Amino acid sequence: MDRADHLGQPIKIAPAEAGDTADWTAMRTALWPSGGNGEHAAEIAELLADAGETINLIARNADGVALGFAEAALRRDYVNGCRTSPVAFLEGIFVKPEARGTGVARALVGGVEAWARQHGCTEFASDASVENFDSHNMHRALGFTETQRVVFFKKTLG
Repeated sequence: MDRADHLGQPIKIAPAEAGDTADWTAMRTALWPSGGNGEHAAEIAELLADAGETINLIARNADGVALGFAEAALRRDYVNGCRTSPVAFLEGIFVKPEARGTGVARALVGGVEAWARQHGCTEFASDASVENFDSHNMHRALGFTETQRVVFFKKTLG
């Protein structure tokens, strides 16, 4: 899945492999800092051993430098705003700050879309926290439409 960014520079999008572990872990930690205590490495090892109904893509430039990643899964349960099953769900996407705005996210999402179509999906969903305006803008730019906003609550029972 080779593509070019908006400047014509090649971007290679490929399924994650064992050799991607260090870069993937670092980017996952940048996106989700709470998993930096070894959780990301353990999850990556599990995904590499058995991806199940997921796809995990790494974007690299022509020099092999990691630029970003996307993780997606088939969800067979209810997905907010969707009417079909399974639904491809973008579990996470990250592009290094210096590569943002160059088409890396678009290339990663394009790779997930192709995978989703191969698995019979007609809908592709994602989510973002209410206050993550950069993510909202990226999703809109990539053709996603907002379906609803949700705030979750909990009460500890003693």
